[in-house]
Amino acid sequence: LHVPLPAGRAVRGNTAFVFPLDGDGYIYQKRREERKMRDPEKMESERKPRELDIDGIQKILPHRYPFLLIDRVLDYEPGSYALARKCVSGNEGFFQGHFPAYPVMPGVLAIEALAQTGAVALLSMPENKGKLAFFGGIRNARFRQKIRPGDVLELRCELSRMHGPVGIGKAEARIDGKTAVSAELTFMIG
Repeated sequence: LHVPLPAGRAVRGNTAFVFPLDGDGYIYQKRREERKMRDPEKMESERKPRELDIDGIQKILPHRYPFLLIDRVLDYEPGSYALARKCVSGNEGFFQGHFPAYPVMPGVLAIEALAQTGAVALLSMPENKGKLAFFGGIRNARFRQKIRPGDVLELRCELSRMHGPVGIGKAEARIDGKTAVSAELTFMIG
């Protein structure tokens, strides 16, 4: 397609519509919706993130204080992934005994926070509403960095496979962009 413009320039490509402007030139314009239909990756990148505060999280997960280990969900796609945040406070009860002189978040609780992040992706699916997600297994867990009071954990769990009530997710917790914990988690919906 070749469209003349007033300054003697031309626009080439697909157009949604072309109409004359003052009889001399043309305005070239694409419809955003049509571009999105042709390019689903662009549509996904332009999607507004789905966020959940603590009240929204509690509508999906059955966990409550002191065992609810995620503070906010930054984005999620039901059945696909979830991205959450945990602000680690020095007032957490587990720091009283692990270890009083040098507080470190227990690795199993970091894994649990990752599992809760994955459970948001699973339990937000309409067919899983009101159900529970249980651990089915933990594989290849790696603890690369200590989690201390004041750290902000960025938690991500991406569901890679679903077979009936069983799902597998790749999970990672980061602090300041560096991997602190990673694991492959197996979930069972019950």
